[in-house]
Amino acid sequence: MRNLLFFFLAFFLTKHALAQDKDEQTIRKILSDQTVAWNKGNIEDFMKGYWNNDSLMFIGKSGVTYGYQNTLMNYKKNYNSADAMGTLSFDLIKVQRLSPEYYFVVGKWHLVRKIGDVGGHYNLLFRKVKGAWVIVADHSS
Repeated sequence: MRNLLFFFLAFFLTKHALAQDKDEQTIRKILSDQTVAWNKGNIEDFMKGYWNNDSLMFIGKSGVTYGYQNTLMNYKKNYNSADAMGTLSFDLIKVQRLSPEYYFVVGKWHLVRKIGDVGGHYNLLFRKVKGAWVIVADHSS
């Protein structure tokens, strides 16, 4: 009986760890795909990592922006040329599962640009919506 209990506990923990690893890998891939899209100058593809919903929240130096479309328009306004976009890199500091439905990500971003480099930190809240991980809140400074 004891061995059977141990087997089920080990099976459950292994299955949970593999699911967490798969989810974390998916989130890391989303961030990698965003970097590739940005560095190709494709803001629309970069935005595929975000929740396409009016409840998306983006917090930046200008305050809070709600909505996917508003966030997209702000990116297009503020990064309207290859020189303004530059080359993006992300350094992940923390990727932490909060629950089966949420992940919290902290990192650094950096743009190398002809017009002057910029960078800062960010934290992202990922949520699993309809089976897909998306950024539902982004605080970048």
